[in-house]
Amino acid sequence: MTGTDQLARHRRDLGAWGEDLAARHLQSRGLVLLGRNWRCREGEIDLILTDRARVVFCEVKTRTGTEFGLPSETVTEEKAGRVRRAAQRWLREFRIGWCPVRYDVVTILAEPGTRPRVQHIEAAF
Repeated sequence: MTGTDQLARHRRDLGAWGEDLAARHLQSRGLVLLGRNWRCREGEIDLILTDRARVVFCEVKTRTGTEFGLPSETVTEEKAGRVRRAAQRWLREFRIGWCPVRYDVVTILAEPGTRPRVQHIEAAF
């Protein structure tokens, strides 16, 4: 396996670990998980949940350091637009009529030798 392959695998593993942690964190706060890693032509939604009043589409960002900025800074307007379009597709595909939605971001900062820091940003975009 090349160094590039190893890095890609590490990033996938880190991302999956972060999504697991984020899902547990949100569920511990009463949200119900409806789906994970839902993909369509418009993009991907990391976590789909409900708080029983609305559907919550959640982007998860996991980083091991801040040398390239905070994890929340990686959710650009472009990324937010892709998530919104994918969410609209999800609602159509599952034949969910009008319902309130919210777009959240969960960031996880997992610096080596420290406990992971989880931040839940409700209605982030």
